[in-house]
Amino acid sequence: MNEDTFKNVKIMVVDDEVDLEPLVKQKFRRQIRDSVYDFVFAHNGLEALSKLIEYPEIGIILSDINMPEMDGLTLLMKLKELKNPGLKTVVVSAYGDMDNIRTAMNRGAFDFLTKPINFEDLEITINKTMDEILQVRRGLEEHDQLISIQHDLLTAREIQQAILPKNFPPFPDRKDFDIFAAMNAAKEVGGDFYDFFMIDNDRIGFVIGDVSGKGVPAAIFMAVSRTIIRATGIKGIPADECMNYVNNLLCNESVASMFVTVFYGILNTANGELEFVNAGHNPPYLITPAGIKSVELTKGTVLGGIEHFNYRSLKMTMAPGDILYLYTDGVTEAFNRNGELYGDERLEALLNANLRSDHTQIVKTVLSEVAAFATGIPPSDDITMMAIRYSGR
Repeated sequence: MNEDTFKNVKIMVVDDEVDLEPLVKQKFRRQIRDSVYDFVFAHNGLEALSKLIEYPEIGIILSDINMPEMDGLTLLMKLKELKNPGLKTVVVSAYGDMDNIRTAMNRGAFDFLTKPINFEDLEITINKTMDEILQVRRGLEEHDQLISIQHDLLTAREIQQAILPKNFPPFPDRKDFDIFAAMNAAKEVGGDFYDFFMIDNDRIGFVIGDVSGKGVPAAIFMAVSRTIIRATGIKGIPADECMNYVNNLLCNESVASMFVTVFYGILNTANGELEFVNAGHNPPYLITPAGIKSVELTKGTVLGGIEHFNYRSLKMTMAPGDILYLYTDGVTEAFNRNGELYGDERLEALLNANLRSDHTQIVKTVLSEVAAFATGIPPSDDITMMAIRYSGR
């Protein structure tokens, strides 16, 4: 055993026999000299409790049972109240005192020794107890680390949620369009995102994206992607130029081969013209009173995948009353208890059944239906949706 592992753990001997302290120091003089063992001595239970305050690094207590002022059994009860799993007590009593030894074990003693003490047995017991204490302390440290990580993840979740628009309606003074969106992360933090911003009085830019991977790396890449797209798109450049620029930046900044699928669009609220680029994302649905149709793909690959890829944009026109419904694959790839995917067909059937619903209700209905479909199954992916209703002027 590595003697260094015992450092920073003190051993307290509690016994009213005055000859025991020099005897222990003599028997373990080498270990004391080499800082393998570090002893503290007390003569009764009350003094032992005081020593625990003075020396919080005490890990092992070797306690006699029969002592004045406070005996070993009472001391055990007091130690149990401390609820310190890293503190172990070994009781010492006469061989014929088995009733008290049994009581001590029932009150939480880790082990026992009988008098007269065999110092070889004592050393074996100390080492065994020390091993147990070190394992407990390592477990406590790992637990504290997990608690710290959990706290950091919750903070990261709050930060991530804060950077996504969440006040709806976002533009209450505008009557020509409206937007509603929602994101449910599968883990504490997610890789999905959505965003929208006014480019000028007539044009609004909007985006939905899904970063590869999960957890903290995806969340960081998500924040970077969302920030770059917003900063570039708000300049008002065409959708294809925006994606070309963002893609090259992400290719240079990407680590661990991360990428993001994106649908980016610019809606002209004066005439309903929509210019858009699909960078490897699920095609949105255009919801009209007559039915739904999938928005045409633009043959664009994921952002952050191929540097200098030439994205191209397409245009379409939304009529007053039309709704553009965008989503990430966490919707269609949700599983139920039978291992079935929610799938495109269920989503399309649900959208067709809600042609007369407003854009907010459509998002809430899909969220509810997907959650009901996947009841009892932990989500495997983030679920994000955005719906834009064009009303015209």
